[in-house]
Amino acid sequence: MARPRFLPDNLTLMLLAVVITASFFPCTGSVAVGFDWLTTFMIGLLFFMHGAKLSRQAVVAGMVHWRLHLTVLLCTFAVFPLLGLILKPALLLVITPDLYLGILFLCVLPSTVQSSIAFTSVARGNVPAAICSASASNLLGIFLTPLMVSVIVVAHNAQHSSLDSILKIVYQLLLPFVAGQIARPWIGAWMDRNKSWLRWVDQSSVLLVVYVAFSEAVNQGLWRQVPVTMLISLIVISALLLAIIMALTTFGSRRMGFNKEDEITIVFCGSKKSLASGVPMAKVLFASQTVGMVLLPLMLFHQIQLMVCAFLAQRYRSRPEENDASAKLGQVR
Repeated sequence: MARPRFLPDNLTLMLLAVVITASFFPCTGSVAVGFDWLTTFMIGLLFFMHGAKLSRQAVVAGMVHWRLHLTVLLCTFAVFPLLGLILKPALLLVITPDLYLGILFLCVLPSTVQSSIAFTSVARGNVPAAICSASASNLLGIFLTPLMVSVIVVAHNAQHSSLDSILKIVYQLLLPFVAGQIARPWIGAWMDRNKSWLRWVDQSSVLLVVYVAFSEAVNQGLWRQVPVTMLISLIVISALLLAIIMALTTFGSRRMGFNKEDEITIVFCGSKKSLASGVPMAKVLFASQTVGMVLLPLMLFHQIQLMVCAFLAQRYRSRPEENDASAKLGQVR
């Protein structure tokens, strides 16, 4: 039986189930402490796997298209954060400071890998460039996102120790990632053969962190602080951010002279934000009582970007083949 088109993706459905479970049955006491230790281990395992899965050959092979990759990285780590800062006065009129911190966190995250490549492929875009751009974004995000978040945390949450944040970044994110890269020559082939099974490890880590974060947030009175009207405001804000960045990447790539295939890659890689990287990073970078609030904008944005990108990929795919051929011919000339 075909899956109904109106249903969200499986991860979104599982995230919704986890949030509902945490809302009614939050973990407390010694159980919460045990889950906290488990999430620390799972985050380390997740970033070890990120390091082991990242193909250095794919990154090196795509470096020749440096203008496209630089455009994607600027959209991800410069335009998006500036957009979040520029909109601050308007956003704080409708959401709380903690939720605004979540918007800023969303803005400094790296791009997704799997879905960016998948949508680029569906839309008949430049898939090798998408692989390179998405991989480079995730690699740089390991360093850039914590650095940018540390500045935001210092500005918005004086109780959080910047030295503590740096140490957590090193031993929970960077060291496992580097260890995974070192181990790739020995375990990379095995991981490539078991991608479908290992994806469950990725998703289980995300779901576990979300459950622990939302349990803590519910215990702190999350749903009293976020009424339905504010939740609707967050959805509108997420849709607005996505619309602005997609407009900028679409028309910007055309003004810069990229062909249609490269435009597609820039739009999908430059406008998306990684839930898989964002959830564990939030657990490491933010105080436990604020993680749930910080993750809420990211979870909403994740679902909106998937729905919009799925529609847009089909629109791109339906374009005439002649357009691609003429664009490539123009580049050759």
